[in-house]
Amino acid sequence: MVVETSRFKDAEKIIKNVLASGKGTILPDEALGIIESSGISTPDYVMAKTAKEAVEASRTIGFPVVLKIVSPDVLHKSDVGGVVVGVESEEEVEKHYDEIMDNLAKDVPNACITGILVQKQVRQATEVIIGGIRDEQFGPAVMFGLGGVFVELFKDVAFRIAPVTETEALEMMKEIKGYPILSGYRGMKELAISQITKTIVTISELISNVDEIKEVELNPLFVYEKSAVAVDARIILEGSKGRN
Repeated sequence: MVVETSRFKDAEKIIKNVLASGKGTILPDEALGIIESSGISTPDYVMAKTAKEAVEASRTIGFPVVLKIVSPDVLHKSDVGGVVVGVESEEEVEKHYDEIMDNLAKDVPNACITGILVQKQVRQATEVIIGGIRDEQFGPAVMFGLGGVFVELFKDVAFRIAPVTETEALEMMKEIKGYPILSGYRGMKELAISQITKTIVTISELISNVDEIKEVELNPLFVYEKSAVAVDARIILEGSKGRN
């Protein structure tokens, strides 16, 4: 399968700017920008460097919002009090912004903090995980599974050499034991299978066509009856030791 690299020109531009800056690490807002520019839906978000900027961002995005610390030195944001969900007012934004900064100063005092991501909070949904990796032996590959505790507890995932077609992506989905959760088990409503397959295809093409990307992961991708949205994204560049 041949994909025009021009489809990913905006993603490549973001990566080029990151490499030119010398930091070599894709931060969460940059990862979301790469994913969004590739055609995958994400919640509205703004990077804020001060409490005032966070308040202004929340006003623009609309409540409720989620606040997430952005730091190349923090791998698990929740473990250090770096994430607050369900923020409902400007006063709460300012309060929680300061709390997150205090948490980081206490638990990770030497962390380099880029800012706080203010993101529109979307309603809960079924979570899936979609990832891509550039394997030294097999080359680009794509992975799919149920997200959240399912992928950690049951390791219920499927892999394919990338890129894949929509038919191959659907076959991947049907391979996992949890597929009935997506297709409508015992009266449950069928979810947006077509959106999941398109997202798998997009990630497979992204990892196949953008050589600078070593790993990409959407975890979770929230899936509804008629849509899907990537809430979090992680991207690692070739030669990078950091994780966003």
